[in-house]
Amino acid sequence: MTPSTSLSKSELVYRELRQRIISGRYTTGYRLVLDQIAREVGVSPVPVREAIRRLEAEGLVTFTRNVGAEVTSIDVDDYANTMFVLAYLEGAATALSAEKLTKEQLAEATDTNEQMRALTDSSNFDARLYTSLNGRFHQQLCQACPNERLNGLITREAERITVIRRTTFSFSQERSRKSVIEHDHLLNLIRSGAPFDDIDRAAREHKMFAMRDYVRRTQED
Repeated sequence: MTPSTSLSKSELVYRELRQRIISGRYTTGYRLVLDQIAREVGVSPVPVREAIRRLEAEGLVTFTRNVGAEVTSIDVDDYANTMFVLAYLEGAATALSAEKLTKEQLAEATDTNEQMRALTDSSNFDARLYTSLNGRFHQQLCQACPNERLNGLITREAERITVIRRTTFSFSQERSRKSVIEHDHLLNLIRSGAPFDDIDRAAREHKMFAMRDYVRRTQED
């Protein structure tokens, strides 16, 4: 990591560690050893400690006495709670974005959904690719949202969902087929110029359906 005069050392370390967690380089249970990280990034342990505290506040890192800091282990309750929050945030952002999306942007979102539909019809369903396309689709629908504060909150919660899905979550092929149909409904609402509340509700319920399906499948295992 190259030091920058425009960012503090703590901020630089925070961004680096956060990227490593989100990208999967640091997986669930990975221990964050202050001295080791400090040597890697070329700083003292102090900014590393400050960065880890910020990550702990976000729920990405857990600190345990006599153990130290490690990447947080995720359970079904964490997933459900994060999806609940994201459902409301993304519902509002999708509705705010809807009237500002261009025909080209809607066409791109439609194409992404068609790629997802092709996967759901495949005899060799690729859950990882489907998850990636699903994230792209929702980003495409929210991309014109003018509320930057809302966009920032969505990014943070969506990144947390990314970490969770990497370790404990996979879309079922059955749920994926239903999800694509719900995407169709969202796209039709946006194209028709539906009211804010209708789009907000549809986007929110779509996320909640996915959350409930995962919780149900987990409880059945």
